[in-house]
Formats: sequence, structure tokens, C-alpha cells
Amino acid sequence: MPIYQLVLPSMGESVSEATITQWLKKVGDTVAADEAVVEVATDKVDSEVASEYAGVIKEILHPVNAVVGVDAPLAVIETAEEVTQDVTPAAVPKAIPTPAPSAPKAPEKVADSPQQYMEQAQALVNPVTPVVEGQKRFYSPLVKNIAKEENISDQELATVPGSGKDGRVTKSDILAFIKNRKAPPVASTQPRVAASPSTETSATRPTLSFAKSDSDVVVPMTRMEQMISDHMMHSLKTSAHVQSFIEIDVTKLWNWREKVKNQFVKQHGVKLTFTPIFLHLVAQVLPEFPLLNAVLEGTNIIKKKDINLGMATALPDGNLIVPVIKQADMLSLTGLAKKVHELASNARTNTLSPDDVQSGSYTVTNVGMFGSLTGTPIINQPQLAILALGAIRKVPAVLETENGDVIAIRQQMMVSHSYDHRIINGAMGGMFLLRLKQRIENWDESQTI
Repeated sequence: MPIYQLVLPSMGESVSEATITQWLKKVGDTVAADEAVVEVATDKVDSEVASEYAGVIKEILHPVNAVVGVDAPLAVIETAEEVTQDVTPAAVPKAIPTPAPSAPKAPEKVADSPQQYMEQAQALVNPVTPVVEGQKRFYSPLVKNIAKEENISDQELATVPGSGKDGRVTKSDILAFIKNRKAPPVASTQPRVAASPSTETSATRPTLSFAKSDSDVVVPMTRMEQMISDHMMHSLKTSAHVQSFIEIDVTKLWNWREKVKNQFVKQHGVKLTFTPIFLHLVAQVLPEFPLLNAVLEGTNIIKKKDINLGMATALPDGNLIVPVIKQADMLSLTGLAKKVHELASNARTNTLSPDDVQSGSYTVTNVGMFGSLTGTPIINQPQLAILALGAIRKVPAVLETENGDVIAIRQQMMVSHSYDHRIINGAMGGMFLLRLKQRIENWDESQTI
């Protein structure tokens, strides 16, 4: 019968690999066309990989927690349908062996758990390839990031034995290397750092040792919390963060929204919140500051033609994700309101696609929805800036009139702008806020939706 390889599809721009988090099918199970077979995760989003053909799972090629590259085979499916896929037998790795008399030679130590057995089986299937001096090696972005976090030089990285295809260094290889690496003695008065119990996180997340009582509750970080932690620490170590702040009178905008919000819901089926309004104004101002709508790749600044706005969205479990509104400057306020509602709903129900969180050029976060007056958010790499919107409050303010200064009750908001001072100077970071302030404070209250 025809054989179909289930491969890891492209997961979006700059994503070259993913981690297998759960197999939804096992060997011998039937699968329908377009039915999900396996769940995978990148540092941006979780996804399911579905089969294009109906058939029976004949082989599963990687265990849970394995890191696989884009286009790598994940499973072999036997199908009665005509397969148009170009299958290269040599490209299919051996399946993970199951315990049987005919299985490969067992490890010297018997596995204590199924997970430990899978690790030992993986070592049998993918033996470590010795490093050849002078040989040019490919390293995935994940391996490079871990090496950078651990201050592993290129020369030292070249000595790490690789168990991947053609001697490629996998995530497991570099984590094992770090675990066994002898750290140089450092004279320090800082508290002793103890290794984390989990080898999955010890490479990037050391913890301070301290006394625990019986009443303490130990809660391991979730995989998403670990990835967010790594992403934030990488940003802090990469960008020279600096902030500018400005106070904006949003009274005109507030009054206009109060006047049209009920009609907007009846007409378009979604609420008109302040988020799409501010995104609409940011998208209008960014073209005046093209260096802010850019990303840094090595020593190259890439100015983006499209204004793709990331909007930080809170999830039910307290974590954050940043869906991206593509070409936000081409959308009307109504279109933005509908897109914000769609992406926020999909984020909270875990139904975002990989493309929904890719290609952002500038990010906006609304810290005011939690009552915060302002915040100093961390830049979303490799972008160069992020805007934080504070809470809108009624406050007494001094107004200039023809008859002199008066004190009046106004709707005011603090806005902060975090930007990478390696590229963006204070004048540009501050001028952007000033232009945004002018747009908001001169809002036309007579306009219609």
C-alpha cells in the first residue's frame, strides 16, 4: 500500500524547528484526512499537525520533547489513497524501537520509566557523531540562543558532539553539554546558585538555593512560562532598553467613543474598545518614524514596508501572547476593531495559527486594562520598540483658555515608550510620543463610523 510521510510544516518566518509536545495517535491507530496526529510547539505558538491522507499509523519517528526541523518526517502513514508526495526512503529516520527480543542492543542500565526508555532508544537510533576539526557546522537558532545565554564561545560550541542528522547539535546535545560543563571558579559574594532539578531548564534558568518549609508549595513553570522567561531575558540582554513617558488628554476621544459605542455594536457585532482606536492612531504615526517600524538582524537594520502591529494579549492562565495585525495601516477603524476582536478571541481559546504571531514590526501593550498607570515593557525581539498604554483616569488638569488658566476635570492617560537605544535615540523616541499625543488630543468628535 502507498506510504505517506507526515512532515513538520513551515511554522512561519524565522522558525526552523519545533518541539513535539504530544502524540494524539499511536502506532496502529487509524487517522482520517485532515485529522490532527501530533501537537508541536515553537517559542511563539502551539500547533497541531494534521495528516493529508486517511490511513493507519505505521511508525512514529520521534518521541515527545524531541526537537525536529521544518520538513523533517514525523510519522509514517500507510494509506489506500494515491500519494503525490515525493518520498525519499533514505530521508526517513528509523522509528523509535519498542521493547522486543529483536530490538537493538539494550542500554547497560535498564530504564526506570517510559520517558527514560525513549531517551535511551533515541540515543541508539541517533548515535552521537564525533566532532571533526575544521568542519563547518550548522546550528539551529535555538541552539545558538542557548549557547549565547550560557556564554559558550564559537570555539567551545564546535566541540559539542552532535546526535542530529549529519552531526547536527540538537537541543538535547547542548543541554547535556551544559549540564556536564565544568564552570570556571568565580570569586563572588553573591548567594550560591543551585542547578534546577530539571535538565530541560537548568541550562537557562538557574535558581537561588534557599531553605524550604513543609508548608511551601512548589509549582513547576509551565512550558509557555519557560519560553516567555527565556524570551524576556534574551531581550534584556540584547537591547539597550530606555523609556520615554508622556501624559495625554483623551477627553475628546473618550466622549466620542461614549457617543458611538452602542451604535457600533449594533452595526458591526463587536465592541469598540480603546485598543483598536489607539492601534489605528499608532499605525498612522509610525510612517513618520520608519526606524521604529524596523527589526535588527545582526548589524543590519531592516526597515519594514508593512506596518504589522503586535498586540499583547492576556491569556486566562495569566500568560501573554502577541498576535500580529498585518498591514494595520491599510485597515479602517472598523476593520481594526473586528481584527482585534478576532485575534484576542482566538488567543484566549488557543486557536491562533502560527502565522498569527509572525512578522510583527512594532508592538503595543495595554497595561491600563489592569489599572496600571503606566509600565516599562520589554521589547519584543527582534523589534526595536514597544508602546505601553496606561489606565484612563478622571483627574484635575490645568487648561489654557482665552480668559486664562482654569482647572477642569479631564480624562488623562500616561503612555510609555520602550525602545532600543542602540538604534533609537531619545529625540526620536520622544517625538513619536509627541506626535501620537497630538493625534489623540485633536481627535475629531464629529466624525462618524
